[in-house]
Amino acid sequence: QVQLVESGGGLVQTGGSLRISCAASGRAFGGHTLGWFRQAPGKEREFTAAIRWNGGSTSYANSVKGRFTITLDKTKNTMYLQMSSLKPEDTAVYYCATGYGIILSSMQSSNGYLYWGQGTQVTVSS
Repeated sequence: QVQLVESGGGLVQTGGSLRISCAASGRAFGGHTLGWFRQAPGKEREFTAAIRWNGGSTSYANSVKGRFTITLDKTKNTMYLQMSSLKPEDTAVYYCATGYGIILSSMQSSNGYLYWGQGTQVTVSS
């Protein structure tokens, strides 16, 4: 059974930085894509960033490009999202997710992600 456990969320001031983590377990993740999605209060869940286990190709939402960096530590089966220059509009619950065989053009769609974590709250104060 695949398990994804997020950690590292918290309260940070505008302009600050934060790194959140997603520990994955339960299977080998070759061929998988791991992604971050976020959901702000009253809004729909939206894609944030994703990375392929094999090859490391990445994809970012335009709203976070240049500020967020997604990385993968295969030795720890852990994915990270380094967030910098944070804005109040980045406030959300951040979820990690994974799916197998997601093609590059579909990395930003939640449809292919089968397994989801419980989420970690990130709050950016103004």
